[in-house]
Amino acid sequence: MKSSKIIKSKTREFIEGIITAILIALLITTFFIKMYKIPSRSMVPTLLVGDQLVVNKFIYGIKIPYFRNIILPISDPQRGDIIVFIYPKDRALDYIKRVIGIGGDTIEIKDKKIFINGKLFTDITSIYSDKNIYPSSVQPRDNFGPVTIPTGSLFVMGDNRDESADSRFWGFVDLKDVQGKAWLLYWSWNREENNIRWQRLGNLLH
Repeated sequence: MKSSKIIKSKTREFIEGIITAILIALLITTFFIKMYKIPSRSMVPTLLVGDQLVVNKFIYGIKIPYFRNIILPISDPQRGDIIVFIYPKDRALDYIKRVIGIGGDTIEIKDKKIFINGKLFTDITSIYSDKNIYPSSVQPRDNFGPVTIPTGSLFVMGDNRDESADSRFWGFVDLKDVQGKAWLLYWSWNREENNIRWQRLGNLLH
C-alpha cells in the first residue's frame, strides 16, 4: 500500500510538472515571444528563405489575445523595425516586413525612390532586382502615392523591393495587428543546397 501511494504521488508530481510546463510555455508564447519561419524572398538579403526567427512580442506592449487590445503599452514600432503582423487580406496568415512609415507620415515613391514627408529616404538594407520601372498606371511597385498614413497604422515594405507584396499593393498595417519585432535568428536551413547556414545562427536582427 505504501509503495502504491508513493507511485501515485510521483505520478501526480509528474503530471503536475507537465501541466505547469505547458502553462508556462503558453504564457511565454502568448505574451512574450513567437517563432516565425521565412517562407519567401521578400526580405532578401536581410532574411533568407529557411531562416527561423524569435519574435519579441513584449517590446510593443502586452495585448489581449484575439481582441488585440493593448493592456500594457511599452513602445510603438519605429521606422526601420522588422515586424511580424497579421496580413490584412487574410487574417489566418502572418507576414514579415520592414516599417517604412508611421502614422502621420506622407509616403511617395518616384521611380523606385522613396520620399517620406517630401525627403528622400535611403537605407542600406534594401535591394532592387529588376531594372524595369513601371508607371503607377500599370502597378504601384515603382511609382506610388503620395499617401498619408492614418494614425494607428504603418506602411511596410520588404527589403527585396522588387519582389515584395507589401503596403504598396494592399495598404496599411493596423498597430493592433502587429505581433512583434523580429529579434534573433536561431536557425537557417538552405533547402537548395540541403545544408545549415551556420554563419547566420545567433544573428541579432536590425
